[in-house]
Amino acid sequence: MKPRASVLHAVTTHLAGLTAMLLLGASLFATPARADEASLFALLKEPGHVLIMRHTLAPGIGDPEGFVLEDCRTQRNLSDTGQVQARELGERLRAGGIESARVYSSRWCRCLDTATGLGLGPVIPLTALDSVFQQRHETEARTRALRDFLAGLEPGEPVILVTHQMNVRALTGRSTGVGEGLLLNVLDPEDVRVVGVF
Repeated sequence: MKPRASVLHAVTTHLAGLTAMLLLGASLFATPARADEASLFALLKEPGHVLIMRHTLAPGIGDPEGFVLEDCRTQRNLSDTGQVQARELGERLRAGGIESARVYSSRWCRCLDTATGLGLGPVIPLTALDSVFQQRHETEARTRALRDFLAGLEPGEPVILVTHQMNVRALTGRSTGVGEGLLLNVLDPEDVRVVGVF
């Protein structure tokens, strides 16, 4: 019995050591993550940087057949969770020092509602951010229009763009999750670069 007890003791000690190491590692990684986010907020305030984000949770895919752009009742809309997510994103931005911003949005209701939920200022509809999911032939033209818009941005308050996953991917080559944002360097709108994930 003694050998078995000593083996059990050794295994328990080893596991305790591993747990301590994992906890230490988690604490070490937590600080840089916060520091990285602080640097992203700082960059967002710098000219030549914008935050582009996918709308928050709107269950489903695309829009119902025959939807009307001017009638939110005919579209796929934010759920209650999506509305909460939008407000929480706004709180997170304010906590990072972004008190107000120039907020541009796709004209689709789920994007407008996300942009409004951020609570960072008036929302300006921008057709270059409109969905291409059911108008894929428009993807290249919309992306061109968005690059032109970015080229004409004047220095000022931070810029936040609320759009759809396909639009983000067309501009950046990256996919985004629901409510996820990418911090972009747009100093050269023809060579947009992802510098962080929000």
